[in-house]
Amino acid sequence: MSKLLDKAIAEVRKLPTEEQERIGAIILDELADEDRWSRSFADSQPMLDALADEALAEHRAGRTTPLDFKRRK
Repeated sequence: MSKLLDKAIAEVRKLPTEEQERIGAIILDELADEDRWSRSFADSQPMLDALADEALAEHRAGRTTPLDFKRRK
């Protein structure tokens, strides 16, 4: 375990049990959310690959135009 996490846990241990439970729930929710994002990105990779292939094909066929970042709407 990292020194920073050790320090954080040591500080949490000083809190009342109810606060410890709340912080534990927050940490577990964050970890679960990170896992969901990781799985979501991994699952979308085939679709992203297909979209990239389609964009490259359109570019090679001359059906794209360069972006003009100086032009305002």
